[in-house]
Amino acid sequence: MSELSLGALYGAVTLVVMFSGMPIAFALGVVATSFMYFFMPETSLDTITQNVYEEMASITLLSIPLFILKGAAIGKSPAGKDLYSAIHTWLHKVPGGLGIANVFACALFAAMAGSSPATCSAIGSAGIPEMRARGYSPGFAAGIIAAGGTLGILLPPSITMILYAVAAEQSLGRLFLAGIGPGVLLVVLFAGYAVYRARSEYHAAKAIYEQGGVKSAYLEDEHFTMRQKVEMLPRVLPFIVLLIGVMIALYGGFATPSETAGLGALLALVLIAIVYGAWKPKDLSPILTSTIKESTMLLLIIGMSLLYSYVMSYLHISQAAASWVVGMHLSKWVLLATILVLVIVLGFFLPPVSIILMTAPIILPPLREAGFDLIWFGVVMTIVMEMGLIHPPVGLNIFVIKNIAPDIPLKDVIWGVTPFLLLMVAAVVLLCVVPGIATGLPDMVMGAK
Repeated sequence: MSELSLGALYGAVTLVVMFSGMPIAFALGVVATSFMYFFMPETSLDTITQNVYEEMASITLLSIPLFILKGAAIGKSPAGKDLYSAIHTWLHKVPGGLGIANVFACALFAAMAGSSPATCSAIGSAGIPEMRARGYSPGFAAGIIAAGGTLGILLPPSITMILYAVAAEQSLGRLFLAGIGPGVLLVVLFAGYAVYRARSEYHAAKAIYEQGGVKSAYLEDEHFTMRQKVEMLPRVLPFIVLLIGVMIALYGGFATPSETAGLGALLALVLIAIVYGAWKPKDLSPILTSTIKESTMLLLIIGMSLLYSYVMSYLHISQAAASWVVGMHLSKWVLLATILVLVIVLGFFLPPVSIILMTAPIILPPLREAGFDLIWFGVVMTIVMEMGLIHPPVGLNIFVIKNIAPDIPLKDVIWGVTPFLLLMVAAVVLLCVVPGIATGLPDMVMGAK
């Protein structure tokens, strides 16, 4: 059997096993082990545990459970609600200020927690009811929270970027810095759309009231005194200081990424104990339980994905596929577009973790040969995978929204996220035209490559 035929069989078996409903980690493990049994030396089965251990024995991967602990500590506290309330208090006079507040709150919370579902849940549980009470349409309220939540895997610290750095053998610090510019770009695009939608949302709320409906708070003239605004800051500033402190520790050369993750987790636990009094076992139990569950699930997927990639490499499937792609002699940008479409399609079925680890051995060599900066591509790929979090049929953030606001029809949620998907496409195009949006900051801080 040729290498490409073997690769086609490998991919087909993977799809069959995944569509059977088996959890992703077990599906990848079963496929990898089966092909080791039938197509590799008999002794290879004896090395499964050793291979998985060696692939995962990375000091960079150690930071993942620590970042998860930091995110859980913040996500399980009222920090998200306080952050949202403070930003809304300061921006309520700006047209579309409530939508902008949601975007900014998602961005800041994402930068602290590093998790898209956690960001979506923490900000959405406060933001969606507030937007609906003020007359915003359910679809727009759901869409802006779902889209804002995706910033969790782009703004540092991002677990997805940690895995990409490992798979692509790139500098994690440089990759984190590269995510900041595009992250700010998406925040600006999302906030701009909120301003654009403000007028139509206001007129819709007014029409409902004039037809005998409820007068929403959107039609009221809200006012907050300077004292009320200042009183909102003490519960938010400590977490902003935490974010800045972690970034200084990482980029100031004071700590490695793993040490920074440990420092961030410890400081997050200290802050919720001081700010919210969450220090008793009953307060810490949900945080630690959530951390263990999510870390175990994620690391199991990582381990099986790495074993899956190891089998692809041993059987020369990834090398043959990469050579086949190179042999097609596609132009530079057609190659990039083809690979990004592949990532979008995979996003229908797989989470970002599996996409990165399964595709990296195949797509990175052709991209490197075509002259693409793999740090830049990591950011572009992350944005494309963000789109997978809010497009059906998987769209994890869509289901988080449905859990928060079950009365919003799924159709409205999907239509609500569609404009933000288009804005993400626009961001990818801008990054292709002006790559310095991603590469400028790391080159400035860490020097040009």
